[in-house]
Amino acid sequence: MATCDRCGNDYAHTFTITKDDGASGVYDSFECAAQDMAPRCKHCGCTILGHGIEANDETFCCSHCARTETGVQTTDSVNA
Repeated sequence: MATCDRCGNDYAHTFTITKDDGASGVYDSFECAAQDMAPRCKHCGCTILGHGIEANDETFCCSHCARTETGVQTTDSVNA
């Protein structure tokens, strides 16, 4: 058995995640993996589990946070 890098649980079904930059970790759940490996919004700090939005080489959870932090003109939806 292996131990989760996040919570320390000794678990028979752990898995390893390796990012493109070489960072890796062993986890017992996707919840623990997301807390360690998922990007954080530059403005509010929340864990970004979806695509998020990039502005000025920073990652944000939504257009509101991107606008607030950078002033970039973006929106989460387009009304046709």
